[in-house]
Amino acid sequence: MKPIVTAVVVLVLSLGILSAAAGLDFGSPLYTDMDDYMISFGQVLTGGNNIVTDVVFDFRGFDTLGEATVLFTAVSGVGLAFRKRKEDEEYDYE
Repeated sequence: MKPIVTAVVVLVLSLGILSAAAGLDFGSPLYTDMDDYMISFGQVLTGGNNIVTDVVFDFRGFDTLGEATVLFTAVSGVGLAFRKRKEDEEYDYE
């Protein structure tokens, strides 16, 4: 019974995603305000001539640094939570 329910749920979700994707036009995004803004003012904002590279290094660099910080913090937390304790180390459980 459980595999049948799982298969039906997967089938319904797949059909929902496919029907939603079929309604979208490829190559014509719904919102182009930011694209138009960066094309118009990107050279003035970044001082460079290649807007793609300028956006990646000037704007996305901070985003990538933030993502790396979050990832490092998460990995450190998991490492601390599952670290191997020494046999003579004492700890209290609440």
